Amino acid sequence: MTELAPLIALNDGHQIPALGFGTYPLRGEDGAEAVASAIRTGYRSLDTAFNYDNEGAVGEGIRRSGLAREELFVTSKLPGRYQGEPTVATVRESLWRLGLEYLDLYLIHWPNPSVGEYVRSWENLVTARDLGLVRSIGVSNFTERHLADVIDATGVTPAVNQIEMHPYFPQMEQRAVNARLGIVTEAWSPLGKGSAPYREAPVVAAAAAHRVTPAQVILRWHVQLGSVPIPKSATPSRQAENLDVFGFELDDSEMAAVTALGRRDGRLFDGDPDTHEEQ
Repeated sequence: MTELAPLIALNDGHQIPALGFGTYPLRGEDGAEAVASAIRTGYRSLDTAFNYDNEGAVGEGIRRSGLAREELFVTSKLPGRYQGEPTVATVRESLWRLGLEYLDLYLIHWPNPSVGEYVRSWENLVTARDLGLVRSIGVSNFTERHLADVIDATGVTPAVNQIEMHPYFPQMEQRAVNARLGIVTEAWSPLGKGSAPYREAPVVAAAAAHRVTPAQVILRWHVQLGSVPIPKSATPSRQAENLDVFGFELDDSEMAAVTALGRRDGRLFDGDPDTHEEQ
Protein backbone atom coordinates (compact mmCIF):
# COMPACT_ATOMS: atom_id res chain seq x y z
CA MET A 1 0.00 0.00 0.00
CA THR A 2 1.23 3.51 -0.82
CA GLU A 3 2.38 5.42 2.25
CA LEU A 4 0.62 8.58 3.33
CA ALA A 5 2.71 11.69 2.79
CA PRO A 6 4.42 12.91 5.98
CA LEU A 7 3.37 16.25 7.42
CA ILE A 8 5.29 19.53 7.23
CA ALA A 9 4.86 22.23 9.89
CA LEU A 10 3.53 25.60 8.80
CA ASN A 11 4.47 28.86 10.51
CA ASP A 12 1.00 29.20 12.06
CA GLY A 13 1.02 25.89 13.95
CA HIS A 14 -0.88 23.85 11.36
CA GLN A 15 0.57 21.10 9.17
CA ILE A 16 0.43 20.33 5.44
CA PRO A 17 1.07 16.95 3.77
CA ALA A 18 4.45 16.86 1.99
CA LEU A 19 2.78 15.93 -1.33
CA GLY A 20 -0.66 16.86 -2.56
CA PHE A 21 -3.11 16.23 -5.40
CA GLY A 22 -3.59 18.94 -8.03
CA THR A 23 -7.06 19.11 -9.54
CA TYR A 24 -6.70 21.42 -12.56
CA PRO A 25 -8.40 20.86 -15.04
CA LEU A 26 -10.49 18.01 -13.57
CA ARG A 27 -14.19 18.86 -13.78
CA GLY A 28 -17.66 17.32 -13.67
CA GLU A 29 -18.33 13.64 -13.11
CA ASP A 30 -14.87 12.56 -14.22
CA GLY A 31 -13.29 15.13 -11.97
CA ALA A 32 -15.29 14.05 -8.93
CA GLU A 33 -14.33 10.43 -9.50
CA ALA A 34 -10.67 11.34 -9.98
CA VAL A 35 -10.66 13.20 -6.66
CA ALA A 36 -12.40 10.32 -4.87
CA SER A 37 -9.86 7.91 -6.38
CA ALA A 38 -6.96 10.07 -5.23
CA ILE A 39 -8.28 10.14 -1.67
CA ARG A 40 -8.78 6.37 -1.67
CA THR A 41 -5.22 6.01 -2.98
CA GLY A 42 -3.89 7.92 0.01
CA TYR A 43 -3.77 11.60 -0.89
CA ARG A 44 -4.80 13.82 1.98
CA SER A 45 -4.08 17.25 0.44
CA LEU A 46 -6.28 18.54 -2.41
CA ASP A 47 -5.54 21.72 -4.37
CA THR A 48 -8.24 23.60 -6.26
CA ALA A 49 -9.02 27.24 -7.12
CA PHE A 50 -12.03 29.43 -7.77
CA ASN A 51 -10.86 29.91 -11.36
CA TYR A 52 -10.48 26.18 -12.01
CA ASP A 53 -14.28 26.04 -12.02
CA ASN A 54 -14.14 22.65 -10.30
CA GLU A 55 -14.65 23.32 -6.61
CA GLY A 56 -18.02 21.56 -6.85
CA ALA A 57 -16.42 18.48 -8.38
CA VAL A 58 -13.72 18.46 -5.71
CA GLY A 59 -16.35 18.67 -2.98
CA GLU A 60 -18.31 15.82 -4.55
CA GLY A 61 -15.14 13.73 -4.75
CA ILE A 62 -14.51 14.32 -1.05
CA ARG A 63 -18.02 13.12 -0.20
CA ARG A 64 -17.72 10.05 -2.44
CA SER A 65 -14.44 9.05 -0.85
CA GLY A 66 -16.13 8.40 2.48
CA LEU A 67 -13.15 9.85 4.37
CA ALA A 68 -13.87 12.15 7.30
CA ARG A 69 -13.43 15.84 6.46
CA GLU A 70 -10.92 16.38 9.26
CA GLU A 71 -8.56 13.88 7.63
CA LEU A 72 -8.13 16.15 4.60
CA PHE A 73 -6.22 19.35 3.85
CA VAL A 74 -8.17 21.35 1.25
CA THR A 75 -6.78 24.41 -0.53
CA SER A 76 -8.48 26.93 -2.82
CA LYS A 77 -7.46 30.28 -4.28
CA LEU A 78 -8.78 33.81 -4.77
CA PRO A 79 -9.14 34.91 -8.42
CA GLY A 80 -7.82 38.24 -9.66
CA ARG A 81 -11.21 39.74 -10.42
CA TYR A 82 -12.33 39.36 -6.79
CA GLN A 83 -9.28 40.83 -5.11
CA GLY A 84 -9.79 43.59 -2.60
CA GLU A 85 -13.19 44.18 -1.04
CA PRO A 86 -14.89 40.95 -2.32
CA THR A 87 -12.22 38.66 -0.78
CA VAL A 88 -14.15 37.38 2.26
CA ALA A 89 -17.33 36.90 0.22
CA THR A 90 -15.32 34.92 -2.35
CA VAL A 91 -13.95 32.64 0.37
CA ARG A 92 -17.54 32.01 1.44
CA GLU A 93 -18.46 31.28 -2.19
CA SER A 94 -15.63 28.73 -2.45
CA LEU A 95 -16.90 27.04 0.70
CA TRP A 96 -20.43 26.91 -0.71
CA ARG A 97 -19.19 25.40 -3.96
CA LEU A 98 -17.11 22.81 -2.11
CA GLY A 99 -19.84 22.05 0.41
CA LEU A 100 -17.40 22.53 3.28
CA GLU A 101 -17.55 24.50 6.53
CA TYR A 102 -13.92 25.60 6.43
CA LEU A 103 -10.83 25.50 4.22
CA ASP A 104 -7.43 24.41 5.45
CA LEU A 105 -5.63 26.89 3.20
CA TYR A 106 -6.69 29.79 1.00
CA LEU A 107 -4.26 31.55 -1.33
CA ILE A 108 -4.20 34.76 -3.35
CA HIS A 109 -3.78 33.13 -6.77
CA TRP A 110 -1.68 35.88 -8.45
CA PRO A 111 -0.53 39.27 -7.16
CA ASN A 112 -1.84 41.19 -10.23
CA PRO A 113 0.46 44.09 -9.33
CA SER A 114 -0.97 46.53 -11.87
CA VAL A 115 -4.35 46.27 -10.12
CA GLY A 116 -2.77 47.01 -6.76
CA GLU A 117 -5.25 45.12 -4.58
CA TYR A 118 -3.16 42.23 -3.31
CA VAL A 119 -2.32 43.93 0.00
CA ARG A 120 -5.98 44.66 0.72
CA SER A 121 -6.82 41.10 -0.29
CA TRP A 122 -4.27 39.85 2.21
CA GLU A 123 -5.75 42.03 4.95
CA ASN A 124 -9.16 40.51 4.17
CA LEU A 125 -7.75 36.97 4.18
CA VAL A 126 -6.51 37.65 7.71
CA THR A 127 -10.12 38.55 8.52
CA ALA A 128 -11.38 35.33 6.89
CA ARG A 129 -8.94 33.37 9.02
CA ASP A 130 -10.06 35.18 12.17
CA LEU A 131 -13.69 34.40 11.29
CA GLY A 132 -12.86 30.68 11.14
CA LEU A 133 -13.54 30.34 7.41
CA VAL A 134 -9.92 29.38 6.76
CA ARG A 135 -7.32 27.80 9.01
CA SER A 136 -4.18 28.89 7.15
CA ILE A 137 -3.68 31.64 4.62
CA GLY A 138 -1.04 32.04 1.95
CA VAL A 139 -0.20 33.31 -1.49
CA SER A 140 0.68 31.98 -4.92
CA ASN A 141 3.16 33.33 -7.45
CA PHE A 142 4.42 36.04 -5.09
CA THR A 143 7.91 37.49 -5.39
CA GLU A 144 10.08 38.81 -2.56
CA ARG A 145 8.65 42.30 -3.06
CA HIS A 146 5.04 41.12 -2.98
CA LEU A 147 5.72 39.13 0.18
CA ALA A 148 7.35 42.13 1.85
CA ASP A 149 4.34 44.30 1.00
CA VAL A 150 1.78 42.02 2.66
CA ILE A 151 3.95 41.25 5.68
CA ASP A 152 4.76 44.93 6.27
CA ALA A 153 1.08 45.88 6.00
CA THR A 154 -0.28 43.28 8.42
CA GLY A 155 2.52 41.68 10.42
CA VAL A 156 1.17 38.33 9.18
CA THR A 157 3.50 36.14 7.14
CA PRO A 158 1.92 33.80 4.56
CA ALA A 159 2.08 30.14 5.56
CA VAL A 160 2.62 29.00 1.95
CA ASN A 161 3.82 30.49 -1.33
CA GLN A 162 2.73 28.26 -4.22
CA ILE A 163 4.96 28.86 -7.26
CA GLU A 164 5.79 27.31 -10.61
CA MET A 165 8.63 24.90 -9.93
CA HIS A 166 10.09 21.94 -11.81
CA PRO A 167 13.59 20.85 -12.90
CA TYR A 168 13.69 23.31 -15.80
CA PHE A 169 12.66 26.12 -13.42
CA PRO A 170 13.96 25.21 -9.94
CA GLN A 171 13.29 28.63 -8.39
CA MET A 172 16.40 28.62 -6.19
CA GLU A 173 16.25 32.33 -5.36
CA GLN A 174 12.53 32.39 -4.53
CA ARG A 175 12.80 29.20 -2.49
CA ALA A 176 15.59 30.82 -0.48
CA VAL A 177 13.40 33.88 0.16
CA ASN A 178 10.50 31.69 1.25
CA ALA A 179 12.74 29.68 3.59
CA ARG A 180 14.22 32.82 5.15
CA LEU A 181 10.72 34.08 5.93
CA GLY A 182 9.52 30.72 7.28
CA ILE A 183 7.15 30.18 4.33
CA VAL A 184 6.62 26.69 2.91
CA THR A 185 7.17 26.50 -0.86
CA GLU A 186 4.48 24.59 -2.75
CA ALA A 187 5.10 23.67 -6.41
CA TRP A 188 2.51 23.86 -9.17
CA SER A 189 3.21 21.93 -12.38
CA PRO A 190 5.93 20.05 -10.46
CA LEU A 191 6.61 17.63 -13.33
CA GLY A 192 6.77 20.32 -16.02
CA LYS A 193 3.60 19.29 -17.88
CA GLY A 194 4.17 18.62 -21.59
CA SER A 195 7.84 19.55 -21.35
CA ALA A 196 8.57 17.21 -18.43
CA PRO A 197 12.28 16.24 -18.44
CA TYR A 198 11.67 12.50 -18.33
CA ARG A 199 14.38 11.79 -20.92
CA GLU A 200 17.08 14.00 -19.45
CA ALA A 201 20.16 11.96 -18.53
CA PRO A 202 20.20 12.76 -14.78
CA VAL A 203 16.54 11.81 -14.43
CA VAL A 204 16.92 8.61 -16.45
CA ALA A 205 20.04 7.58 -14.49
CA ALA A 206 18.43 8.18 -11.11
CA ALA A 207 15.29 6.30 -12.15
CA ALA A 208 17.39 3.28 -13.16
CA ALA A 209 19.50 3.41 -10.00
CA HIS A 210 16.48 3.44 -7.69
CA ARG A 211 14.19 1.30 -9.86
CA VAL A 212 11.53 3.97 -10.02
CA THR A 213 10.00 6.04 -12.82
CA PRO A 214 11.31 9.42 -14.05
CA ALA A 215 8.23 11.11 -12.59
CA GLN A 216 8.99 9.60 -9.19
CA VAL A 217 12.55 10.90 -9.39
CA ILE A 218 11.30 14.44 -10.05
CA LEU A 219 8.72 14.32 -7.26
CA ARG A 220 11.32 12.93 -4.86
CA TRP A 221 13.62 15.81 -5.87
CA HIS A 222 10.88 18.22 -4.78
CA VAL A 223 10.34 16.43 -1.48
CA GLN A 224 14.06 16.49 -0.61
CA LEU A 225 14.27 20.19 -1.44
CA GLY A 226 11.44 20.83 1.02
CA SER A 227 9.04 21.84 -1.74
CA VAL A 228 5.47 20.45 -1.61
CA PRO A 229 4.59 19.16 -5.11
CA ILE A 230 0.96 18.84 -6.21
CA PRO A 231 0.91 16.55 -9.27
CA LYS A 232 -2.35 15.87 -11.09
CA SER A 233 -3.53 12.63 -12.66
CA ALA A 234 -6.97 11.16 -13.30
CA THR A 235 -5.48 7.66 -13.70
CA PRO A 236 -5.53 5.59 -10.48
CA SER A 237 -2.27 3.78 -11.26
CA ARG A 238 -0.48 7.06 -11.94
CA GLN A 239 -1.98 8.61 -8.82
CA ALA A 240 -0.49 5.76 -6.78
CA GLU A 241 2.87 6.05 -8.55
CA ASN A 242 3.10 9.81 -7.93
CA LEU A 243 2.43 9.36 -4.21
CA ASP A 244 4.90 6.48 -3.83
CA VAL A 245 8.06 8.56 -3.42
CA PHE A 246 8.81 8.17 0.28
CA GLY A 247 10.58 4.81 0.11
CA PHE A 248 13.81 5.92 -1.58
CA GLU A 249 16.24 8.84 -1.42
CA LEU A 250 18.31 10.64 -4.03
CA ASP A 251 21.94 11.25 -3.11
CA ASP A 252 23.56 14.68 -3.22
CA SER A 253 24.99 14.20 -6.71
CA GLU A 254 21.63 13.07 -8.10
CA MET A 255 19.89 16.05 -6.51
CA ALA A 256 22.46 18.47 -7.90
CA ALA A 257 22.26 16.96 -11.38
CA VAL A 258 18.47 17.36 -11.53
CA THR A 259 18.70 20.94 -10.25
CA ALA A 260 21.34 21.68 -12.89
CA LEU A 261 18.68 21.11 -15.58
CA GLY A 262 17.34 24.57 -14.71
CA ARG A 263 17.23 27.17 -17.45
CA ARG A 264 17.50 30.95 -17.23
CA ASP A 265 13.76 31.17 -17.82
CA GLY A 266 12.26 27.72 -17.96
CA ARG A 267 8.71 28.90 -17.33
CA LEU A 268 5.92 26.93 -18.99
CA PHE A 269 4.30 30.14 -20.22
CA ASP A 270 4.62 33.90 -19.81
CA GLY A 271 3.83 33.72 -16.10
CA ASP A 272 6.13 36.35 -14.65
CA PRO A 273 4.37 37.49 -11.44
CA ASP A 274 5.49 41.08 -12.07
CA THR A 275 3.53 41.24 -15.33
CA HIS A 276 1.01 38.37 -15.46
CA GLU A 277 -2.61 39.34 -14.81
CA GLU A 278 -5.28 36.83 -13.81
CA GLN A 279 -8.96 37.53 -14.23
